[in-house]
Amino acid sequence: MGTLTTDVRAVIERIVEEKGGGVQFQLFVKPDSPADELRLEGDELVFYTREPAERGRANAALIRYLSKLFKISPSNIAIVYGLRSRVKRINITVSKDVAVEKLLSVIKLSLIHI
Repeated sequence: MGTLTTDVRAVIERIVEEKGGGVQFQLFVKPDSPADELRLEGDELVFYTREPAERGRANAALIRYLSKLFKISPSNIAIVYGLRSRVKRINITVSKDVAVEKLLSVIKLSLIHI
């Protein structure tokens, strides 16, 4: 599993970009899913949520999920692109190292359950 972890880390490091005191990354949202979880599919982050894509409910679920994952206030997380789209660009006020480690920890867990 060492190679798989190395490959996943390399993809996450490419996805996460340092931007003005924080990081940004793009992800795809799949509403009306069986569970709230973050996965790596190919070279893309995909957030599955139970919430429907209406009245901002899927966006709110994404912000809540990331807030818990990073242990930061939701006010430190912003959707900077794609409020009405399934493709979103997220800005989070954490360092790139922290972002990579947190995302990697969740993605490793999702790989175990596949």
